[in-house]
Amino acid sequence: MVGHEVDTTAAAVVHTDGPDRRFPLGVASDGVLARVRAGAGELTGALRRVAEHVLSDPEAAARATIVELAERSGTSPATVTRFCRAMGFEGYADLRLGIAAETGRARSAGWTVDIGREIQPGDPLERVLGQIMAADTRAMHDTAALLDLAEVERAAVAIAGADRVNIFGASGSALVGEEMQFSLHRIGVAAWSWNDVHEGLASAALLRPGDVALGISHTGQTRETIEMLAEAGSRGATTVALTGFPRSPLAELADVVLLTASQATTFRPDALSARHPQLVVLDLLYVAVAQRTHDRAHAAFRRTAQAVDGHKAARGALP
Repeated sequence: MVGHEVDTTAAAVVHTDGPDRRFPLGVASDGVLARVRAGAGELTGALRRVAEHVLSDPEAAARATIVELAERSGTSPATVTRFCRAMGFEGYADLRLGIAAETGRARSAGWTVDIGREIQPGDPLERVLGQIMAADTRAMHDTAALLDLAEVERAAVAIAGADRVNIFGASGSALVGEEMQFSLHRIGVAAWSWNDVHEGLASAALLRPGDVALGISHTGQTRETIEMLAEAGSRGATTVALTGFPRSPLAELADVVLLTASQATTFRPDALSARHPQLVVLDLLYVAVAQRTHDRAHAAFRRTAQAVDGHKAARGALP
């Protein structure tokens, strides 16, 4: 028998009259677990228990009936249905089919090998390399499934037409932002990267309509990044968020949201394992900007390449 649980906290988190539109709905059988992983951190109570059970054993969840999943997670069929809608699905059948298709592809691609297994201090590097490669490969595929290309298009068009682009991030996200700033500068886009909140706020205050501000935070909860992006938005700039959580404060205040996925392993928590997917999304955005400013970008890239060419060592010059 399924017990009756009190789920007042969860009920306040999601609406139950339809799927959550903050998740991409055009992909029913790809990136399902990434969607659940991204949304689980925002759930509470019984809904979170369903998410945790699905993530702990996706194959078993794909085989279970709605009643079985409810019993195993200690919830009710009604809660499972609310969970499905919170994840952007019409009902349990869609979620179940999506998980089954995704786990089947993962097995055939070898992605399940050692993903989630704790890396021990004495593990040989060959095993560690295999786990990292498997986790990163899966994270890339999950990111491709989560990413809304229409949002990438919006961001690219805005950056291509901007007089100024500000990029905000802290700690590891600042390193990713600096990489994007460097790439944009090489094709003639006036871009600045800020990781100090005082300098970032001062720069954001000078932005105007037509400018762009990009905030980077895997959790979407970094206060400094949120403050800088909010200041930019208040000045009329188009705001873009790169994050792993669609319901995060950073995502909620942005005009454009670019989502990434991650696959944490021992010694590489989410924030670290998200770096490669973040770089892939920003590389896609950079190429999209270059496409839309082709003549200017090509000329700028040629000039910048020539400027640094004299600092390359000549062949045969080194012993």
